[in-house]
Amino acid sequence: MQWNNSPQRLLGGLRRLKRKVSNRIKPDSPPTEQEELQTPLPGSTGEHLLQRQYGTDKRALAFYNNQMMDRLNDHMIAYIAQQEMAFISTADGNGECDASFRAGPPGFVRILNRRQLIYPEYRGNGVMASLGNIVENPHIGILFVDFFNTAVGLHVNGKASIVENADLLLQPDLPDVIREDILTADGKKPERWVLVDVEEAYIHCSKHIPLLRKREREIDWGTDDFVKKGGDHFQVKSEHRPWKKIPQ
Repeated sequence: MQWNNSPQRLLGGLRRLKRKVSNRIKPDSPPTEQEELQTPLPGSTGEHLLQRQYGTDKRALAFYNNQMMDRLNDHMIAYIAQQEMAFISTADGNGECDASFRAGPPGFVRILNRRQLIYPEYRGNGVMASLGNIVENPHIGILFVDFFNTAVGLHVNGKASIVENADLLLQPDLPDVIREDILTADGKKPERWVLVDVEEAYIHCSKHIPLLRKREREIDWGTDDFVKKGGDHFQVKSEHRPWKKIPQ
């Protein structure tokens, strides 16, 4: 399956798109020597500059060569299928950043193929901070952390687009599990989805990640109840703000 990256809609059936992409990308085929020479190392100009400045270029090169992928492998796919949470980072067109948190049932982030995943957007506060950034700037970083079993994390970086439920339901090859997610009647019904084209995937080492014990807690999916959402926990409702308050 391969999904179109245009916001708001998907073009064609998944089989046709898969054939188109498979003719262009062969993810399981080793690159030729010429392709390797023409492909730049992962990472930004800034990180490469600082690797040389601080003398970490050999360590960084070992990480690129041994731990970084441009797609998901079977172990990463199995890992994501067990995760109940993820941290996401986005930025607007000016580069102003936002970090956010997403959670759901185990495996709520769905894998479409080695180069694409999709996650649900449940009902939130209506600000649309992450989605608004994606409209301006598709770059996204996702960090999964397994706090309960392995204390290992997984970074997935790529480009994101917004997909509506109605567009997904039109897809003839839509996985049943996603169709069931969309058609659910409870608070776990996604309002829409974020499709991510994977460009980088790599481990976050476990040495500084605490191993936690999960406690039972009833989750009120999709609730608008002020108290159940945390209330005014940081006591900011009456604080001064530099912008003019608009009556609600």
